[in-house]
Amino acid sequence: MAKDSGQFEIPAEMRNAAEQGVVQARQAIEGFLSAAQKAVAKLEEQAQAAQAGVKGAGERIMDFAEQNVANSFDFAQRLVRAKDLDEMMRIQAEFVRSQMEVLSAQSAELGQALSQAGRKTSGKEPR
Repeated sequence: MAKDSGQFEIPAEMRNAAEQGVVQARQAIEGFLSAAQKAVAKLEEQAQAAQAGVKGAGERIMDFAEQNVANSFDFAQRLVRAKDLDEMMRIQAEFVRSQMEVLSAQSAELGQALSQAGRKTSGKEPR
């Protein structure tokens, strides 16, 4: 094992075992990094889906707001053209009834859109 020069020689079996250990460690780290990259990609994908869902919901909310403002102005215009108190009361009742229907439909649509966006973000629904 020792050479004549007084130096200690590392046996070939030890070098092979050390080399195999380095190769295995490299493979383990590469596997870990690959899994980490996949996890980051999945998180980015979910963040994009959430962002798209929120953006879509925001756009629908603005559409609803515009529709509701237009309905309110139409109501006000009809109200100022009323000929008497009975007609004003009828216009008011029609407006309240129709706005309740519109708001109910809008909230149902928005609820479905947000629920669907949540399912897409969580990966429980295909994109």
